[in-house]
Amino acid sequence: MVKENHEKRKIALLFICLGNICRSPAAHAIMQRDVEEAGVSDRFLIDSAGIGPWHVGDLPDRRMRQHGARRGLDISHIARQFNAKADFRAFDRIVVMDEDNYLAITSKAMSEADREKVIRLSDYLLDHPGAHSVPDPYYGNGTDFELALDLIEDGCRHLLAAIIEQEDGIAVD
Repeated sequence: MVKENHEKRKIALLFICLGNICRSPAAHAIMQRDVEEAGVSDRFLIDSAGIGPWHVGDLPDRRMRQHGARRGLDISHIARQFNAKADFRAFDRIVVMDEDNYLAITSKAMSEADREKVIRLSDYLLDHPGAHSVPDPYYGNGTDFELALDLIEDGCRHLLAAIIEQEDGIAVD
């Protein structure tokens, strides 16, 4: 007797920003929360990384952790640097926060298939149609961190819905 495998494959998402201490660890935490709330955390592998090495081994920026905690988020990912060879192989989608991130990561692609994995979170900012990126709040104030979190929550919510719709053929609101 043959047993059918109804398990869905894991979808691996990697969020990228410049240093992996503000936007990408926040996106990591937000998407993790969203997949748990949707009951699909067993189908996702979520991580984040930075383009540069400046903060490798560090916790996220204190201000991002504080603003995230006010929203019930545990933003505690330890910063790491993007590794083109390993990360293009391991992840299905590499989600960048702005156009500079997009250019930096696509320039490291070793094939067209790698390049196609790189997507912009801004393409999923459906509740903020005027936004074309998730601005880096690092040199800003609390308002900048709140805006980044608002945009990331918007983008992650709609990205998750798009992935589920694509994988399962089921539209999610």
